[in-house]
Amino acid sequence: MGSFWATLKKGNTSSATAALGNMGLAIVKGVAAAYSGSGAMFASAMHSIADAVNQGFVFFGSVLAEKKPTPRFPTGFGRVINLFCMIAVIVVTIMAYETIMEGFHLLKEPAHSSHFWLNFIILFLAIVVDGYVLVKAMKEIVHETRVDAKGWAIVPAAFRHVGRAAPPTRLVFYEDIVATTGALLALIAVIVTQFTTFALLDGIATILIGILMVGVAFKVGYDNMVGLIGVAAPKEVEDRVAAIIFADPDVVDINRLRIVQEGRFYHVECYVELRTGLTLAVADDIKYRIRDSLLTDPDISDVTMGILEDNGVSDWERPNILETT
Repeated sequence: MGSFWATLKKGNTSSATAALGNMGLAIVKGVAAAYSGSGAMFASAMHSIADAVNQGFVFFGSVLAEKKPTPRFPTGFGRVINLFCMIAVIVVTIMAYETIMEGFHLLKEPAHSSHFWLNFIILFLAIVVDGYVLVKAMKEIVHETRVDAKGWAIVPAAFRHVGRAAPPTRLVFYEDIVATTGALLALIAVIVTQFTTFALLDGIATILIGILMVGVAFKVGYDNMVGLIGVAAPKEVEDRVAAIIFADPDVVDINRLRIVQEGRFYHVECYVELRTGLTLAVADDIKYRIRDSLLTDPDISDVTMGILEDNGVSDWERPNILETT
């Protein structure tokens, strides 16, 4: 039992928090939508259901992705999380379709919602909860990408570096942007339809929430399709790896460097040129020393390295790498 909980703790915390929060919101919004007849509340409830299912899927996917490599799967299970995120995309797409259809139905036959204060309180609570999860996801992005940002600075930093975050963190980030925006739109629709005769806003807000869900499905689907194929690491990660290699005093040049991202981990393959005159035994020791230095980076899961004698030709722009350290 202890090992089970230890495994669960390795899962993505943002997706676990979001799943629990959205599960509670979905129940409360669903009850409110049934009582009041508000289409915007219905759309918001649908989105919360989609979020809860997705983020639950993604959390368990992130737990599986942490499994160590086996003889049958020597590169590990990093891409499992991309597969789970693709399942989440399908769920979001179905919910988005249902939401948009409900919006068109409300445009044709506007519903007269009741229980204004119930809707108001629940949607305000949804904005607070989804906003909290969004801020937590932003902090997770900053932590995963090792960006030095605090306070309000985490907001622009999260938007700039979200592409380098783990797939589940990206999913939570995008979904909660839509969830918070959707709850705000639903709240505006509830207020306007209560105090004006513009009943069509309920349907318009419902359609807009559905369109936002489609946008999230497209963005997350594309990112994870690329991840399933196998994508090169971002330039910042490549620079960081090269800086670690060049930090060794016996390294003269990097002949070739390839870094493939799988889930939130990176596989490093490289050929390193060492100074001339070394015996094979010494060169071997240097190779293992560099490999061990790279593996101290928690984002690097394995390193395949070859060693060459310096060929006198500069293959890597060493000065640019040193500037990033």
